[in-house]
Order: sequence, then C-alpha cells, then structure tokens
Amino acid sequence: MSGEILIRDMAEDQRPREKALRHGIKSLSNAELMAILFGTGMRGKSVITLSEEILRDNDNHLSRVARLSVKDFMNRYKGVGMAKAISILAALELGSRSAADAASITQPVINSSKIAVKVMRHHFERLPHEEFWVMLLSQAGKVIREVCVSRGGISLTAVDVKLILKSAIENYASAMILFHNHPSGALKPSPQDDALTRKICEAARLLDIRVNDHIIITDGAHYSYHDNGLMPG
Repeated sequence: MSGEILIRDMAEDQRPREKALRHGIKSLSNAELMAILFGTGMRGKSVITLSEEILRDNDNHLSRVARLSVKDFMNRYKGVGMAKAISILAALELGSRSAADAASITQPVINSSKIAVKVMRHHFERLPHEEFWVMLLSQAGKVIREVCVSRGGISLTAVDVKLILKSAIENYASAMILFHNHPSGALKPSPQDDALTRKICEAARLLDIRVNDHIIITDGAHYSYHDNGLMPG
C-alpha cells in the first residue's frame, strides 16, 4: 500500500528479522517482536513506532495488550486491520499456552502459593469477569487436575460447593487449592470470599480432603489466605 513503511525499508541494523538472525530471537524487544508480526506500519509512522505506541498505551504490559479485542485494535490504531490484529492476538495466545504447557510438563510439588500461582495464572489472564477454579492435588502435592467450577460477572461468581467436592472425589484428590480472580484489581478478600472459604473447608473436612489455600489473583499480583494466616483451622 502506498505510503506504508515496510520493515525492508528500514536501515538494516534496525530491522527486527536481521537482528533476530544475528543475535537470536530473545534479543528483540517486545516492540520489535510485535513489528515482525505487523510487517508494515502506516503513512509517516514506522512499524516499530506503531508497536511502541500500542505498548505504551497499555503501560508496556503484554497481558493488557492481549485483552484488546480485534475491534479495539482497529478502532484505536490507524493502520491496524483485522489481519494484523488477529496475528498479534494469536501470538499472545500461543505464548500463554506455551507457558501453561511448560508448567504441566514439569509437574512441580505445590508447596507454596508462588508455585501454585505460576501454574494457574494463565487461566485468569485477560479475563473481564470472575472465575472460580480448583487445583486438585495428590497426596504427594502434585497436580491431578485444574477444574473451573464457576464463571460469573465482573465482581461476583456463584460457587456450588457440591460441584467442588464432586470433582475432588471423582479425581481421588487428597487436597485442593481454591482460586478466583478479581478483575477490579482489588487484592483484599471480601466478606463473601471469607464465608465461602469457611464453607468449603468445613465440607471438605468431612470427606478428609485438605483445603491448603484460597488464592485471589489479579494482574501481576496475588493474595494467599494461607500466607496471611486466614485459612480456617
């Protein structure tokens, strides 16, 4: 298209592909990786500048870029059409799935909230609504299964305790960790969160199933009931 700035028109030492070939793909910045996917910029604006603008608008967090819809890209950024938007979102989704695969292959012993969050965070990335998940654990503390038991609104999701216990029994779990997200970014548990935690712990105790923790996840942070001494005794 006339007026577009192509990567091939850039100085050779500024071209992301050539830089990747010389120094490896890890040497590229987020903007340069995005530029390779875009391929072209727009009249008067290089593809690198366009990529930097998108990142800057999202506080340089790829997780926030990944939350944009195709329409968001097309409406906010001149020169980004449907094909370019889908290419970026597809690449970010592949990255998220790759992280999830790596976590599942290593099968770590879940003995801290940090390790638990590392395994589970990908389920909550880019979610505009609340979801409640349960990580089912073996006697040795390894993950048996990760189960979504509820999807809700922006600030609330209804949870059926019977479904949680049914999943634990069917998968022969010895323990579990509860997870849900706060799309608002608030880390502090609500009174409803506290009440639900007590209810699940009491029910699981009758079946001799341990509830090791209840973790609230937000973008880039988490709150652990266990770490803060709030798990019911």
